[in-house]
Amino acid sequence: MDTLPTAVAASGTGSPGARCDPRRLISRRLIAVVAGGGLLWSSFPPTDWWPAAFAGLALLGWVLAHSNTTVLGGLGFGFVFGVAFYLPLLPWTGALVGIVPWLALSTLCAAFTALFGAAAVALRDQRGWPMWWATWWVAVELLKSTVPFGGFPWGVLAFGQSSGPLAQLAPWGGPSLISFTTTLIGFTVTAVLVGPGRHRRRSAVVALSTALCLAALTGLAWEPWRSDREKQTLVVAAVQGNVPRLGLDFNAQRRAVLDNHVQQTLRLADDVRASRAPQPDLVVWPENSSDIDPLINNDAAQQIDTAARAINAPILIGAVLSNPPQSTDPRSTSNTMILWSPEDGPGARHDKKILQPFGEYLPWRGFFQLFSDYAERAGFFVPGTGSGVVEAADVAVGVATCWEAVFDRAPRESVRNGAQVLVIPTNNATFNETMSRQFLAFAKIRALEHRRPVVVAGTTGVSAIITPDGRVVDETAFFTADYLISRIELNDELTPATRWTPMIHGVVTVLAIAALLLVAIQRYTPSWRKSSSG
Repeated sequence: MDTLPTAVAASGTGSPGARCDPRRLISRRLIAVVAGGGLLWSSFPPTDWWPAAFAGLALLGWVLAHSNTTVLGGLGFGFVFGVAFYLPLLPWTGALVGIVPWLALSTLCAAFTALFGAAAVALRDQRGWPMWWATWWVAVELLKSTVPFGGFPWGVLAFGQSSGPLAQLAPWGGPSLISFTTTLIGFTVTAVLVGPGRHRRRSAVVALSTALCLAALTGLAWEPWRSDREKQTLVVAAVQGNVPRLGLDFNAQRRAVLDNHVQQTLRLADDVRASRAPQPDLVVWPENSSDIDPLINNDAAQQIDTAARAINAPILIGAVLSNPPQSTDPRSTSNTMILWSPEDGPGARHDKKILQPFGEYLPWRGFFQLFSDYAERAGFFVPGTGSGVVEAADVAVGVATCWEAVFDRAPRESVRNGAQVLVIPTNNATFNETMSRQFLAFAKIRALEHRRPVVVAGTTGVSAIITPDGRVVDETAFFTADYLISRIELNDELTPATRWTPMIHGVVTVLAIAALLLVAIQRYTPSWRKSSSG
């Protein structure tokens, strides 16, 4: 990579760096964006080096701010940066289905960083460009979390900061504010390294960006929405029954999976009777803990009844129900969490509303079946409706089943509908521990965002109990049968993020588009009009 003096010189017109061999300059920039993407990846679990994100973004920013980088070059460098970031982030997507889906998904995600790169080059001559770049990064993240096929929020920068201080910004503006601040810091570092050069206003930009970051960090402990009244508590248990083996054929093991969760619940009941564990008010089983439909299979229902009566508490079980009323297709199923009481059996339920494409259902089924035999394994799940809340032990329990928790709107809807605690049942049996660790980062941010305790219950792990301040108080090992139990403090107060996240998203998107439109107007306004207006 260029030394700092060369890099600084290259940013100016007519400088020695601008006259160097173009091929060497391109190769240096390619090395910089590949290194930057790798550094950004290392900020995510399981590595969790959250400060590396700032260095990675600063390297990308240095390349995009270079005077020789065109808009088309920004597109290309942004794409290479995205590939270097997403390829090591997402190998779990191909762990059991082969390399093609992993490469295809990584390439698709990199197309969004390419879009950012092009926009950043177009905006680099504007006053306050690090701020505009940060705005555009967030706008692109919002776009990627929406399209195609409902979006893919994995890789949103905020979830790489779940162990760092910026995570505490979540209750103020959700993941978008964390991503904005992360990119603002990284690109402010770029502005410092590029130096005064031909942009004489750069020092003012650096000062403004730094002031905003410091203001954000100093306000972390201020929570004006929080009251001093005593909070209600709940003793909750999360059961991780485990599966006989990992893999796509975990459904073939469905009776063994149900039995495992029953046995772990009976073990918990034994520990309660022996005073080795407190009596739970609620027990949470994972998604797919009963892939045998207990509403039509008496044997499965009897097993669950046995567990509920033994533990003497309602169990929130994850079931696959056949022929849900919201569909007329006989092949259709619903991914449902059912509250099963020891006295009355099945009661309130939450039908998963945000379904995972290429897993729970297959978009364009006829088309994708032409490319892979694995397409046949995609399910026929249909989305449900409802409030995202079930009443258990006189407590409003918010439910975001696995994939739903990745999207801002699902946990937010539960909390807006009165949830005092968030439950995230998940099934990671078709993935690996890396995926589970990354998923846990989503849960930690959700706890902070809404200031709610979060209970993660996984078939294979990692299950966890998380406090409203994002602290993991207990967790299981991966691919292990176990249970967790803890007394958690409930909350019914609404944070600014819970109240106003959609508005924040709208403002960010409008600002990003407006900035680019202003550049286009300035660039294509005829020179004679500029002269007359002056």
